[in-house]
Amino acid sequence: MSDPERAMLLSVHPRFATAILAGTKTVEVRRQRVAAPPGTPVLLYATAPTMAIVGMARIASVHVASPREVWSASCTSAGISRREYDEYMSGATQASGLSLEEPITFEDPVPLAALRAAGSFHPPQSYRYLTGEDLRKVAVAAPTSGAVLQSALNHLTPA
Repeated sequence: MSDPERAMLLSVHPRFATAILAGTKTVEVRRQRVAAPPGTPVLLYATAPTMAIVGMARIASVHVASPREVWSASCTSAGISRREYDEYMSGATQASGLSLEEPITFEDPVPLAALRAAGSFHPPQSYRYLTGEDLRKVAVAAPTSGAVLQSALNHLTPA
């Protein structure tokens, strides 16, 4: 699958999803290398107790480096303390800082039960890429968020 044909489903704790959608957290950090081009749509899946897709954003850039370098570049935007970051990154040899932009909160979050009713759906431990077909299934589960999801689908439509 080539880069222009994918979106990302990102699992985040509810407090981080809220901060991303509020614009107070603009960098999401991950323990592994993330290779996604700028403009990639990111659906935000808030983990338990929320268990729903609560909104979306777009990747502005991805900074892949050592955990120390990623912290240095993103400490004011990551929305976590140094202690939390160090605990999360313990043992990691590289890290990714995903700069997110254009956050959109879904008026009606898409609950896990609805996602599973629309087809087999398993929230990722960290993240996974979605195809246009995956997004269509999400759109079926989320009729009230359809216009926002359609913009993500349009991003995936080949010219």
